[in-house]
Amino acid sequence: MKIITQIGSLPLEDVDEAVRYSLKHDIPFLPELPKRGDAMLNYIKEPGNLSCLEKFKKHKFKTVKIQCVGPATLLLSGYNRDEALKRSYEHISAIMDDLQAEEIILFLDEPALGQSGVNYQELWDALFSSFKVIRGVHVCGDMDWDIMFASGIEIISFDASKYDITKYPKYRGGKRISWGVEKKEDVKDFKEGDLLTLPCGMGSPMYKAGDCEKNLRKLQNIAKEVLKGIEK
Repeated sequence: MKIITQIGSLPLEDVDEAVRYSLKHDIPFLPELPKRGDAMLNYIKEPGNLSCLEKFKKHKFKTVKIQCVGPATLLLSGYNRDEALKRSYEHISAIMDDLQAEEIILFLDEPALGQSGVNYQELWDALFSSFKVIRGVHVCGDMDWDIMFASGIEIISFDASKYDITKYPKYRGGKRISWGVEKKEDVKDFKEGDLLTLPCGMGSPMYKAGDCEKNLRKLQNIAKEVLKGIEK
């Protein structure tokens, strides 16, 4: 079962190294390198301008994971609704153009969604309906998770090392979960179709350039333990 991927942002500077690292995951992900200017509020100023994109597209994938800063986050950052949707759409389009993959998982990156007062479900629908993808949303902080469970997305990505979303009344709502973990105990309820990632990028103690390979091995060991649990 292929379950290991990552959020996307890496503490690396070398493009070749970043792409090689991504390809070692069950589900490769498009690397973003903030040290080279790929922070989400930077790249969205020039949609499609990612350090690893050209190199990444030279490969063919059965399943691949890509990501883009979400429109709710852009609204919170000062963009108006139309501009937020336009920039996210253009960035996703640039990524998907000539991307060779049988199946594409698209995460909208909405780190501070709990602070947003906008109708983000409407914004997400407007974007996702334009692309043939599996719909996912990544949230870094805490929020009213019942809202996410009732949404039209397919995968909820969150930092399971900090938050327990299984306690909410409407838990899952038929959703797949992408668990951001530091240890096996962070995974409260793994089911077939779920994913495992490292916790959220720059804020994680695991986010160090020299530790990428070590952290992947750690994640692979967690995955083995998790899969043993669901096979029993």
